[in-house]
Amino acid sequence: QVQLVESGGGLVQPGGSLTLTCAASGSIFSINAMGWYRQAPGKQRELVADITSGGTTNYADSVKGRFTISRDNAKNTVWLQMNSLEPEDTAVYYCNATLRRLGRLGSFSSWGQGTQVPVSS
Repeated sequence: QVQLVESGGGLVQPGGSLTLTCAASGSIFSINAMGWYRQAPGKQRELVADITSGGTTNYADSVKGRFTISRDNAKNTVWLQMNSLEPEDTAVYYCNATLRRLGRLGSFSSWGQGTQVPVSS
């Protein structure tokens, strides 16, 4: 069993900042990529940012220059620092990890439960 637990969501005003945290635990052998996705009401889930175990990052165009993703491989933890938040960033944010499990072959994609980020004055 693998669990991804997110924290740090909540109401924030436009122009404000917020940091999301996601910690992975359980029967984990190794984690390759970790990332954040979001889903706004009535829209499809989309990639916000991801980061490999080597530290290579990738961002959606809409968040470049405002969001920063980072991780601690030893703690199986990933963060998303969000600055200059806009109402358009309002969504449920989900953590994702592509990982290998102890005693299992192949890679698995695991998801967190999601955390709400409303951006509103």
